[in-house]
Amino acid sequence: MPPRSLGPVNSGDGRQSFMILTVTILAFWLPCPGNAQQQCTNGFDLDRPSGQCIDIDECRTIPEACRGDMMCVNQNGGYLCIPRTNPVYRGPYSNPYSTSYSGPYPAAAPPLPAPNYPTISRPLICRFGFQMDEGNQCVDVDECATDSHQCNPTQICINTEGGYTCSCTEGYWLLEGQCLDIDECRYGYCQQLCANVPGSYSCTCNPGFTLNEDGRSCQDVNECASENPCVQTCVNTYGSFICRCDPGYELEDDGVRCSDMDECSFSEFLCQHECVNQPGTYFCSCPPGYILLDDNRSCQDINECEHRNHTCTLQQTCYNLQGGFKCIDPIRCEEPYIQISDNRCMCPAENTGCRDQPFTILYRDMDVVSVRSVPADIFQMQATTRYPGAYYIFQIKSGNEGREFYMRQTGPISATLVMTRPIKGPRDIQLDLEMITVNTVINFRGSSVIRLRIYVSQYPF
Repeated sequence: MPPRSLGPVNSGDGRQSFMILTVTILAFWLPCPGNAQQQCTNGFDLDRPSGQCIDIDECRTIPEACRGDMMCVNQNGGYLCIPRTNPVYRGPYSNPYSTSYSGPYPAAAPPLPAPNYPTISRPLICRFGFQMDEGNQCVDVDECATDSHQCNPTQICINTEGGYTCSCTEGYWLLEGQCLDIDECRYGYCQQLCANVPGSYSCTCNPGFTLNEDGRSCQDVNECASENPCVQTCVNTYGSFICRCDPGYELEDDGVRCSDMDECSFSEFLCQHECVNQPGTYFCSCPPGYILLDDNRSCQDINECEHRNHTCTLQQTCYNLQGGFKCIDPIRCEEPYIQISDNRCMCPAENTGCRDQPFTILYRDMDVVSVRSVPADIFQMQATTRYPGAYYIFQIKSGNEGREFYMRQTGPISATLVMTRPIKGPRDIQLDLEMITVNTVINFRGSSVIRLRIYVSQYPF
Protein backbone atom coordinates (compact mmCIF):
# COMPACT_ATOMS: atom_id res chain seq x y z
CA MET A 1 0.00 0.00 0.00
CA PRO A 2 1.29 3.57 -0.65
CA PRO A 3 2.81 5.53 2.28
CA ARG A 4 0.78 8.15 3.98
CA SER A 5 2.26 11.45 5.29
CA LEU A 6 0.96 13.08 8.45
CA GLY A 7 0.47 16.87 8.95
CA PRO A 8 2.60 19.10 11.16
CA VAL A 9 2.87 18.22 14.85
CA ASN A 10 3.33 20.85 17.59
CA SER A 11 6.25 20.14 19.93
CA GLY A 12 6.42 21.24 23.53
CA ASP A 13 8.48 24.30 22.74
CA GLY A 14 6.02 25.56 20.09
CA ARG A 15 7.94 24.31 17.10
CA GLN A 16 6.31 22.44 14.27
CA SER A 17 7.69 19.22 12.88
CA PHE A 18 6.51 16.69 10.26
CA MET A 19 6.17 12.93 10.60
CA ILE A 20 6.84 10.95 7.44
CA LEU A 21 5.33 7.44 7.08
CA THR A 22 7.32 5.34 4.74
CA VAL A 23 5.88 1.99 3.54
CA THR A 24 8.34 -0.31 1.88
CA ILE A 25 7.12 -3.71 0.63
CA LEU A 26 9.41 -6.54 -0.24
CA ALA A 27 8.61 -8.29 -3.52
CA PHE A 28 7.87 -11.99 -3.33
CA TRP A 29 5.82 -14.57 -5.29
CA LEU A 30 2.44 -15.93 -4.27
CA PRO A 31 2.28 -19.57 -5.37
CA CYS A 32 -1.08 -20.86 -6.60
CA PRO A 33 -2.03 -24.53 -6.77
CA GLY A 34 -2.58 -26.20 -10.10
CA ASN A 35 -2.15 -24.08 -13.18
CA ALA A 36 -3.11 -20.79 -11.50
CA GLN A 37 -1.19 -17.70 -12.66
CA GLN A 38 1.68 -16.44 -10.44
CA GLN A 39 1.82 -12.76 -9.46
CA CYS A 40 4.04 -10.27 -7.63
CA THR A 41 3.06 -8.41 -4.49
CA ASN A 42 1.80 -4.82 -4.58
CA GLY A 43 4.44 -2.36 -5.79
CA PHE A 44 6.09 -4.84 -8.16
CA ASP A 45 5.30 -6.02 -11.68
CA LEU A 46 6.26 -9.26 -13.39
CA ASP A 47 8.98 -9.15 -16.01
CA ARG A 48 8.04 -12.19 -18.10
CA PRO A 49 11.29 -12.59 -20.08
CA SER A 50 13.38 -12.79 -16.89
CA GLY A 51 10.68 -14.15 -14.60
CA GLN A 52 11.58 -11.51 -11.98
CA CYS A 53 9.55 -8.88 -10.11
CA ILE A 54 10.43 -5.30 -11.09
CA ASP A 55 9.62 -2.27 -8.91
CA ILE A 56 6.79 0.01 -10.07
CA ASP A 57 7.54 3.75 -10.07
CA GLU A 58 4.36 4.96 -8.38
CA CYS A 59 5.48 8.59 -8.66
CA ARG A 60 5.07 8.26 -12.43
CA THR A 61 2.12 5.91 -12.61
CA ILE A 62 -0.12 7.34 -9.84
CA PRO A 63 -1.54 10.79 -10.59
CA GLU A 64 -1.08 13.12 -7.60
CA ALA A 65 0.45 10.42 -5.42
CA CYS A 66 1.35 13.19 -2.96
CA ARG A 67 -0.79 16.28 -2.51
CA GLY A 68 -0.21 19.85 -1.39
CA ASP A 69 3.42 20.75 -0.80
CA MET A 70 4.39 17.08 -0.49
CA MET A 71 6.87 15.60 -2.93
CA CYS A 72 6.82 11.98 -4.18
CA VAL A 73 9.99 9.90 -3.88
CA ASN A 74 9.96 6.34 -5.36
CA GLN A 75 11.16 3.41 -3.27
CA ASN A 76 11.44 -0.33 -3.88
CA GLY A 77 7.88 -1.60 -3.55
CA GLY A 78 6.50 1.79 -2.55
CA TYR A 79 7.06 5.55 -2.43
CA LEU A 80 7.52 8.46 0.05
CA CYS A 81 5.75 11.82 0.37
CA ILE A 82 8.10 14.51 1.84
CA PRO A 83 7.73 18.37 2.11
CA ARG A 84 9.07 20.36 -0.77
CA THR A 85 10.20 23.55 1.13
CA ASN A 86 10.50 22.74 4.85
CA PRO A 87 14.21 23.02 5.76
CA VAL A 88 13.81 20.39 8.42
CA TYR A 89 13.82 17.69 5.76
CA ARG A 90 16.67 18.77 3.58
CA GLY A 91 18.83 15.91 2.69
CA PRO A 92 18.47 12.65 0.97
CA TYR A 93 14.69 13.00 0.26
CA SER A 94 14.59 16.59 -0.99
CA ASN A 95 12.87 16.97 -4.31
CA PRO A 96 15.52 17.23 -7.03
CA TYR A 97 13.06 19.11 -9.23
CA SER A 98 12.46 21.98 -6.71
CA THR A 99 14.76 24.94 -5.85
CA SER A 100 16.81 24.79 -2.60
CA TYR A 101 15.45 26.65 0.38
CA SER A 102 17.61 29.75 1.07
CA GLY A 103 15.63 31.50 3.74
CA PRO A 104 16.70 31.83 7.35
CA TYR A 105 15.96 29.13 9.90
CA PRO A 106 13.57 30.06 12.63
CA ALA A 107 15.35 31.20 15.70
CA ALA A 108 13.43 29.00 18.04
CA ALA A 109 13.81 25.89 15.93
CA PRO A 110 17.29 24.57 15.41
CA PRO A 111 17.55 22.05 12.59
CA LEU A 112 16.98 18.39 13.46
CA PRO A 113 19.30 15.69 12.16
CA ALA A 114 18.12 14.26 8.82
CA PRO A 115 16.43 10.85 9.17
CA ASN A 116 18.28 7.88 7.80
CA TYR A 117 15.79 5.61 5.94
CA PRO A 118 16.98 2.15 4.93
CA THR A 119 17.46 1.47 1.26
CA ILE A 120 16.13 -1.91 0.09
CA SER A 121 18.02 -3.63 -2.65
CA ARG A 122 16.08 -5.40 -5.44
CA PRO A 123 16.32 -9.19 -4.84
CA LEU A 124 17.14 -11.56 -7.73
CA ILE A 125 14.47 -14.30 -7.56
CA CYS A 126 12.57 -16.56 -10.04
CA ARG A 127 8.84 -16.51 -10.34
CA PHE A 128 6.85 -19.38 -9.01
CA GLY A 129 7.29 -22.58 -11.00
CA PHE A 130 10.87 -21.71 -11.96
CA GLN A 131 14.15 -22.26 -10.14
CA MET A 132 17.66 -20.86 -10.48
CA ASP A 133 20.09 -23.13 -12.27
CA GLU A 134 23.84 -23.09 -12.00
CA GLY A 135 24.07 -20.37 -14.61
CA ASN A 136 21.74 -18.11 -12.61
CA GLN A 137 18.97 -18.64 -15.12
CA CYS A 138 15.35 -19.36 -14.24
CA VAL A 139 14.31 -22.76 -15.55
CA ASP A 140 10.92 -24.52 -15.33
CA VAL A 141 10.24 -26.88 -12.44
CA ASP A 142 8.57 -30.16 -13.46
CA GLU A 143 6.10 -30.47 -10.60
CA CYS A 144 4.68 -33.69 -12.03
CA ALA A 145 8.07 -35.42 -12.11
CA THR A 146 9.09 -34.16 -8.67
CA ASP A 147 5.67 -35.05 -7.23
CA SER A 148 5.37 -31.49 -5.91
CA HIS A 149 1.91 -30.95 -7.40
CA GLN A 150 -1.38 -30.86 -5.57
CA CYS A 151 -3.51 -32.84 -8.00
CA ASN A 152 -6.26 -35.03 -6.61
CA PRO A 153 -5.59 -38.78 -6.70
CA THR A 154 -8.38 -39.03 -9.27
CA GLN A 155 -6.58 -36.53 -11.50
CA ILE A 156 -3.52 -36.68 -13.72
CA CYS A 157 -0.74 -34.08 -13.61
CA ILE A 158 0.38 -32.35 -16.82
CA ASN A 159 3.48 -30.15 -16.55
CA THR A 160 3.31 -26.68 -18.10
CA GLU A 161 5.78 -23.81 -18.31
CA GLY A 162 5.99 -22.33 -14.86
CA GLY A 163 3.32 -24.62 -13.44
CA TYR A 164 1.22 -27.67 -14.05
CA THR A 165 -2.31 -28.63 -14.88
CA CYS A 166 -4.53 -31.11 -13.08
CA SER A 167 -6.57 -32.91 -15.68
CA CYS A 168 -8.93 -35.85 -15.77
CA THR A 169 -8.91 -39.04 -17.75
CA GLU A 170 -11.17 -39.44 -20.77
CA GLY A 171 -14.83 -39.59 -19.78
CA TYR A 172 -14.39 -37.25 -16.81
CA TRP A 173 -14.27 -33.51 -16.38
CA LEU A 174 -12.76 -31.29 -13.69
CA LEU A 175 -15.25 -29.51 -11.47
CA GLU A 176 -14.20 -27.78 -8.24
CA GLY A 177 -11.07 -29.88 -7.98
CA GLN A 178 -12.85 -33.19 -8.52
CA CYS A 179 -13.04 -35.38 -11.59
CA LEU A 180 -16.69 -36.07 -12.26
CA ASP A 181 -18.10 -38.51 -14.78
CA ILE A 182 -19.32 -36.95 -18.04
CA ASP A 183 -22.83 -38.05 -18.90
CA GLU A 184 -22.24 -38.49 -22.62
CA CYS A 185 -25.88 -39.49 -23.09
CA ARG A 186 -26.97 -35.90 -22.40
CA TYR A 187 -25.05 -34.70 -25.46
CA GLY A 188 -26.55 -37.10 -28.00
CA TYR A 189 -23.45 -39.20 -28.56
CA CYS A 190 -25.68 -42.15 -29.54
CA GLN A 191 -28.13 -42.17 -32.43
CA GLN A 192 -30.80 -44.12 -30.55
CA LEU A 193 -30.29 -45.64 -27.09
CA CYS A 194 -27.52 -44.56 -24.72
CA ALA A 195 -26.45 -46.04 -21.37
CA ASN A 196 -24.00 -43.97 -19.32
CA VAL A 197 -21.26 -45.77 -17.37
CA PRO A 198 -18.45 -44.26 -15.23
CA GLY A 199 -15.95 -42.71 -17.58
CA SER A 200 -17.68 -43.90 -20.72
CA TYR A 201 -21.00 -44.76 -22.34
CA SER A 202 -22.62 -47.53 -24.33
CA CYS A 203 -24.83 -47.21 -27.41
CA THR A 204 -27.54 -49.67 -28.33
CA CYS A 205 -30.26 -49.71 -30.97
CA ASN A 206 -33.99 -50.19 -30.98
CA PRO A 207 -35.46 -53.47 -32.18
CA GLY A 208 -35.15 -53.68 -35.93
CA PHE A 209 -31.76 -51.95 -35.99
CA THR A 210 -28.16 -53.08 -35.59
CA LEU A 211 -25.22 -51.08 -34.25
CA ASN A 212 -22.68 -49.95 -36.86
CA GLU A 213 -18.94 -50.33 -36.49
CA ASP A 214 -18.60 -46.76 -35.23
CA GLY A 215 -20.41 -47.85 -32.07
CA ARG A 216 -22.82 -44.93 -32.22
CA SER A 217 -25.07 -45.05 -35.30
CA CYS A 218 -27.71 -47.65 -36.07
CA GLN A 219 -28.58 -49.35 -39.33
CA ASP A 220 -31.92 -50.82 -40.32
CA VAL A 221 -32.21 -54.59 -40.37
CA ASN A 222 -33.94 -56.02 -43.43
CA GLU A 223 -36.02 -58.69 -41.78
CA CYS A 224 -37.53 -59.70 -45.11
CA ALA A 225 -34.12 -60.56 -46.56
CA SER A 226 -32.81 -62.52 -43.60
CA GLU A 227 -35.90 -64.62 -42.96
CA ASN A 228 -39.38 -63.97 -44.23
CA PRO A 229 -41.58 -63.75 -41.13
CA CYS A 230 -44.76 -63.28 -43.20
CA VAL A 231 -47.01 -65.95 -44.61
CA GLN A 232 -47.40 -64.18 -47.95
CA THR A 233 -45.64 -60.86 -48.71
CA CYS A 234 -43.07 -59.11 -46.51
CA VAL A 235 -42.32 -55.39 -46.90
CA ASN A 236 -39.30 -54.00 -45.08
CA THR A 237 -39.73 -50.66 -43.31
CA TYR A 238 -37.32 -48.44 -41.38
CA GLY A 239 -36.74 -50.32 -38.16
CA SER A 240 -39.40 -52.93 -38.75
CA PHE A 241 -41.44 -54.72 -41.39
CA ILE A 242 -45.05 -55.19 -42.36
CA CYS A 243 -46.82 -58.19 -43.78
CA ARG A 244 -49.16 -57.81 -46.69
CA CYS A 245 -51.62 -60.22 -48.16
CA ASP A 246 -52.39 -61.06 -51.74
CA PRO A 247 -55.59 -59.66 -53.26
CA GLY A 248 -58.54 -61.48 -51.82
CA TYR A 249 -56.91 -62.04 -48.43
CA GLU A 250 -56.83 -59.97 -45.28
CA LEU A 251 -54.22 -59.76 -42.55
CA GLU A 252 -55.10 -61.45 -39.28
CA ASP A 253 -54.69 -59.89 -35.85
CA ASP A 254 -51.20 -61.37 -35.40
CA GLY A 255 -50.01 -59.24 -38.31
CA VAL A 256 -48.35 -62.21 -39.98
CA ARG A 257 -50.94 -64.66 -41.29
CA CYS A 258 -53.49 -64.07 -44.04
CA SER A 259 -57.00 -65.38 -44.25
CA ASP A 260 -59.44 -65.43 -47.12
CA MET A 261 -61.54 -62.31 -47.50
CA ASP A 262 -65.23 -62.97 -48.01
CA GLU A 263 -65.88 -60.24 -50.55
CA CYS A 264 -69.48 -61.33 -50.90
CA SER A 265 -70.20 -60.30 -47.33
CA PHE A 266 -69.12 -56.71 -47.96
CA SER A 267 -72.07 -55.64 -50.07
CA GLU A 268 -75.16 -57.11 -51.61
CA PHE A 269 -74.55 -54.94 -54.66
CA LEU A 270 -71.22 -56.54 -55.51
CA CYS A 271 -72.97 -58.84 -57.96
CA GLN A 272 -76.25 -58.22 -59.74
CA HIS A 273 -77.49 -61.69 -58.93
CA GLU A 274 -75.33 -64.03 -56.84
CA CYS A 275 -71.84 -63.68 -55.40
CA VAL A 276 -69.79 -66.84 -54.98
CA ASN A 277 -66.77 -66.57 -52.65
CA GLN A 278 -63.58 -68.52 -53.31
CA PRO A 279 -60.15 -68.54 -51.59
CA GLY A 280 -58.59 -65.22 -52.50
CA THR A 281 -61.31 -64.22 -54.93
CA TYR A 282 -64.98 -64.36 -55.87
CA PHE A 283 -67.14 -64.49 -58.94
CA CYS A 284 -70.66 -63.48 -59.90
CA SER A 285 -73.16 -65.90 -61.35
CA CYS A 286 -76.41 -65.34 -63.19
CA PRO A 287 -79.63 -67.36 -63.07
CA PRO A 288 -80.79 -69.48 -66.02
CA GLY A 289 -81.89 -67.32 -68.90
CA TYR A 290 -79.10 -64.74 -68.34
CA ILE A 291 -75.47 -64.38 -69.33
CA LEU A 292 -72.71 -62.57 -67.41
CA LEU A 293 -71.53 -59.36 -69.04
CA ASP A 294 -67.93 -58.27 -69.47
CA ASP A 295 -68.01 -56.29 -66.23
CA ASN A 296 -68.22 -59.70 -64.48
CA ARG A 297 -71.07 -58.56 -62.29
CA SER A 298 -74.08 -57.69 -64.46
CA CYS A 299 -76.51 -60.17 -65.96
CA GLN A 300 -78.17 -59.78 -69.35
CA ASP A 301 -81.25 -61.59 -70.56
CA ILE A 302 -80.86 -64.24 -73.23
CA ASN A 303 -83.44 -63.87 -75.99
CA GLU A 304 -84.40 -67.48 -76.44
CA CYS A 305 -86.89 -66.58 -79.15
CA GLU A 306 -84.20 -64.99 -81.35
CA HIS A 307 -81.77 -67.81 -80.77
CA ARG A 308 -84.53 -70.35 -81.24
CA ASN A 309 -83.67 -71.80 -77.90
CA HIS A 310 -87.24 -72.37 -76.82
CA THR A 311 -89.83 -75.14 -76.65
CA CYS A 312 -92.81 -73.46 -78.34
CA THR A 313 -94.76 -75.29 -80.99
CA LEU A 314 -95.31 -74.05 -84.49
CA GLN A 315 -98.82 -72.94 -83.55
CA GLN A 316 -97.57 -71.00 -80.56
CA THR A 317 -95.82 -67.66 -80.50
CA CYS A 318 -92.55 -67.33 -78.58
CA TYR A 319 -92.56 -64.23 -76.40
CA ASN A 320 -89.22 -63.36 -74.73
CA LEU A 321 -89.19 -62.39 -71.07
CA GLN A 322 -86.43 -61.25 -68.73
CA GLY A 323 -84.79 -64.51 -67.84
CA GLY A 324 -87.11 -66.72 -69.89
CA PHE A 325 -89.83 -66.88 -72.50
CA LYS A 326 -93.54 -67.55 -72.90
CA CYS A 327 -95.27 -69.77 -75.46
CA ILE A 328 -98.49 -67.94 -76.29
CA ASP A 329 -101.32 -69.85 -77.81
CA PRO A 330 -103.31 -68.34 -80.66
CA ILE A 331 -106.25 -66.25 -79.47
CA ARG A 332 -109.74 -67.69 -79.57
CA CYS A 333 -112.60 -65.23 -79.82
CA GLU A 334 -115.62 -66.17 -77.75
CA GLU A 335 -119.18 -65.73 -78.90
CA PRO A 336 -120.52 -63.29 -79.99
CA TYR A 337 -117.00 -62.08 -81.01
CA ILE A 338 -115.38 -62.96 -84.25
CA GLN A 339 -111.65 -62.88 -84.94
CA ILE A 340 -110.60 -60.24 -87.43
CA SER A 341 -106.79 -60.51 -86.94
CA ASP A 342 -104.19 -62.45 -85.00
CA ASN A 343 -104.79 -60.35 -81.87
CA ARG A 344 -108.16 -58.68 -82.36
CA CYS A 345 -111.76 -59.80 -81.79
CA MET A 346 -114.82 -57.78 -82.85
CA CYS A 347 -118.42 -57.95 -81.77
CA PRO A 348 -120.61 -57.10 -84.85
CA ALA A 349 -123.11 -54.29 -84.37
CA GLU A 350 -125.85 -56.21 -86.08
CA ASN A 351 -125.54 -58.91 -83.42
CA THR A 352 -128.01 -58.09 -80.67
CA GLY A 353 -125.70 -59.83 -78.17
CA CYS A 354 -123.07 -57.18 -78.74
CA ARG A 355 -125.20 -54.30 -77.55
CA ASP A 356 -123.72 -54.21 -74.01
CA GLN A 357 -120.31 -55.59 -74.99
CA PRO A 358 -117.16 -53.76 -76.00
CA PHE A 359 -116.99 -53.29 -79.73
CA THR A 360 -113.43 -54.70 -80.01
CA ILE A 361 -111.00 -56.61 -77.83
CA LEU A 362 -107.33 -56.12 -78.63
CA TYR A 363 -104.80 -58.55 -77.13
CA ARG A 364 -101.43 -57.17 -76.03
CA ASP A 365 -98.53 -58.72 -74.11
CA MET A 366 -95.78 -57.04 -72.04
CA ASP A 367 -93.25 -57.97 -69.34
CA VAL A 368 -91.91 -56.13 -66.30
CA VAL A 369 -89.12 -57.01 -63.88
CA SER A 370 -89.85 -58.15 -60.37
CA VAL A 371 -90.14 -55.50 -57.67
CA ARG A 372 -89.89 -52.66 -60.13
CA SER A 373 -89.63 -49.24 -58.55
CA VAL A 374 -92.93 -47.39 -58.39
CA PRO A 375 -94.77 -45.34 -59.43
CA ALA A 376 -93.97 -46.33 -63.02
CA ASP A 377 -95.73 -45.61 -66.32
CA ILE A 378 -95.82 -48.97 -68.07
CA PHE A 379 -98.42 -48.76 -70.87
CA GLN A 380 -100.13 -46.08 -72.96
CA MET A 381 -103.63 -46.28 -74.46
CA GLN A 382 -104.93 -43.93 -77.17
CA ALA A 383 -107.94 -43.58 -79.46
CA THR A 384 -107.12 -44.05 -83.12
CA THR A 385 -109.98 -41.91 -84.40
CA ARG A 386 -111.51 -38.77 -82.96
CA TYR A 387 -115.08 -37.93 -83.86
CA PRO A 388 -116.64 -34.45 -83.61
CA GLY A 389 -118.56 -34.00 -80.39
CA ALA A 390 -117.10 -37.17 -78.84
CA TYR A 391 -115.04 -37.51 -75.67
CA TYR A 392 -113.27 -40.52 -74.13
CA ILE A 393 -113.15 -42.12 -70.71
CA PHE A 394 -110.36 -44.52 -69.74
CA GLN A 395 -110.61 -47.05 -66.93
CA ILE A 396 -109.45 -50.46 -65.71
CA LYS A 397 -112.43 -52.73 -66.28
CA SER A 398 -111.07 -55.90 -64.63
CA GLY A 399 -107.93 -57.58 -63.24
CA ASN A 400 -106.97 -54.87 -60.73
CA GLU A 401 -108.28 -56.53 -57.63
CA GLY A 402 -105.04 -55.80 -55.74
CA ARG A 403 -105.20 -52.12 -56.73
CA GLU A 404 -101.69 -52.26 -58.07
CA PHE A 405 -102.54 -50.11 -61.12
CA TYR A 406 -104.56 -47.08 -62.11
CA MET A 407 -105.31 -45.18 -65.32
CA ARG A 408 -104.14 -41.58 -65.61
CA GLN A 409 -105.65 -39.63 -68.48
CA THR A 410 -102.91 -37.67 -70.16
CA GLY A 411 -104.94 -36.01 -72.94
CA PRO A 412 -108.36 -35.84 -74.59
CA ILE A 413 -107.79 -39.13 -76.43
CA SER A 414 -105.01 -40.82 -74.40
CA ALA A 415 -104.26 -42.29 -71.00
CA THR A 416 -101.37 -44.07 -69.27
CA LEU A 417 -101.38 -47.21 -67.15
CA VAL A 418 -99.45 -46.55 -63.93
CA MET A 419 -98.09 -49.29 -61.65
CA THR A 420 -98.47 -48.05 -58.09
CA ARG A 421 -97.14 -50.99 -56.08
CA PRO A 422 -94.06 -53.17 -56.61
CA ILE A 423 -95.02 -56.66 -57.79
CA LYS A 424 -92.83 -59.63 -56.95
CA GLY A 425 -92.51 -62.27 -59.66
CA PRO A 426 -92.83 -64.66 -61.22
CA ARG A 427 -96.43 -63.74 -61.85
CA ASP A 428 -98.88 -63.34 -64.77
CA ILE A 429 -101.48 -60.55 -64.66
CA GLN A 430 -104.30 -59.86 -67.12
CA LEU A 431 -105.90 -56.39 -67.19
CA ASP A 432 -108.85 -55.25 -69.32
CA LEU A 433 -108.25 -51.60 -70.11
CA GLU A 434 -111.44 -49.97 -71.37
CA MET A 435 -111.82 -46.83 -73.50
CA ILE A 436 -115.39 -45.52 -73.47
CA THR A 437 -116.48 -43.25 -76.31
CA VAL A 438 -119.34 -40.83 -75.59
CA ASN A 439 -120.89 -38.69 -78.34
CA THR A 440 -123.67 -36.40 -77.13
CA VAL A 441 -124.41 -35.12 -80.62
CA ILE A 442 -125.65 -38.43 -81.92
CA ASN A 443 -126.36 -39.87 -78.47
CA PHE A 444 -123.78 -42.63 -78.82
CA ARG A 445 -121.92 -44.60 -76.16
CA GLY A 446 -119.54 -47.42 -76.99
CA SER A 447 -116.32 -48.98 -75.74
CA SER A 448 -113.22 -50.85 -76.79
CA VAL A 449 -110.98 -53.06 -74.59
CA ILE A 450 -107.29 -53.83 -74.62
CA ARG A 451 -106.69 -57.14 -72.88
CA LEU A 452 -103.21 -56.60 -71.52
CA ARG A 453 -101.29 -59.65 -70.34
CA ILE A 454 -98.40 -58.66 -68.02
CA TYR A 455 -95.62 -61.19 -67.30
CA VAL A 456 -93.62 -60.33 -64.15
CA SER A 457 -90.14 -61.94 -64.22
CA GLN A 458 -88.58 -63.71 -61.26
CA TYR A 459 -85.64 -61.33 -60.90
CA PRO A 460 -85.39 -57.54 -60.65
CA PHE A 461 -83.15 -57.34 -63.73
